[in-house]
Amino acid sequence: MATIQPTGEILGATVTDIDLSRPLGDEEFATILAALGRYGVLRFPGQKIDSAALRDFSRRFGTIQTSITGKHHDPEVPEVGILSNIKVNGEYIGIPDAGQDWHTDMSYRDLMGFVNVLYAVKVPRRNGKPLGNTLFANMHAAYEELDPALKERLANMTATHDFNKFWENMRQRDGSPRPPLSPEQRAKRPPAVHPIFMTHPITGRKVLYCNPGYAVRINELDEAESDRVLEHLFAHQLQPRFLYTHVWSENDVLIWDNIGTLHNAIPDYGPDEHRMMKRCQVLADRVFQPDFLPPSLRQAA
Repeated sequence: MATIQPTGEILGATVTDIDLSRPLGDEEFATILAALGRYGVLRFPGQKIDSAALRDFSRRFGTIQTSITGKHHDPEVPEVGILSNIKVNGEYIGIPDAGQDWHTDMSYRDLMGFVNVLYAVKVPRRNGKPLGNTLFANMHAAYEELDPALKERLANMTATHDFNKFWENMRQRDGSPRPPLSPEQRAKRPPAVHPIFMTHPITGRKVLYCNPGYAVRINELDEAESDRVLEHLFAHQLQPRFLYTHVWSENDVLIWDNIGTLHNAIPDYGPDEHRMMKRCQVLADRVFQPDFLPPSLRQAA
């Protein structure tokens, strides 16, 4: 049975005594779900897992989203994306700049994201120190610590999330290989609207669901006031007291909850310091269904 060791920080736990390359029993999976709700970010160290097994494990959480560009994925297992700054014949074999700013994956979709599952194939190091850490922010804590008057004011408001905001922000960076989205690609990723405060499907507690990567407008406010409140929310949720840093090692599998956290990949490595991750992005098409959660978690939610 899996052993859960919390980090003792605002987020994070390490899970051992489990092999993700084989199918998990219902009890094992329920343990992982409960830990994911409680700790937000789970590290499974020392895993040896191929793309097919990574896909199969990720599918336990829901449907896997595939790439909008049709590129940068395992050619034999297209549900598994590749994040990498490695080039072969002058072309990146993966997305070199994925996640390099604060955001919540897939909040730009009507059917939002639930989890990301990443497997570390190659971790860059300098003088023996791992590079390319991933930062996380706890949105349960951010909601709980929000000013009560602002909570009351925003209680029934919604925000529009736009995929193009993050894409264009990344395109503006020096050396970015990203082209503008085509009209066809924009049509595949239209803006989506979500409540600013959501009830988390596992914990049953409120989270602040409004991230700087994709949120562009609070719909119930005029534009100037929306901009002001969004700026305040973004500054609030990224306070150091809400943050946790994951330091990667090869063969880590990392799972995080996109509903209860934000994340940011730190690009502190050069083009010759190679990094490679395999990734599955899982949609929240199952976790909000009551029969998805085991009875113990249904009571909590």
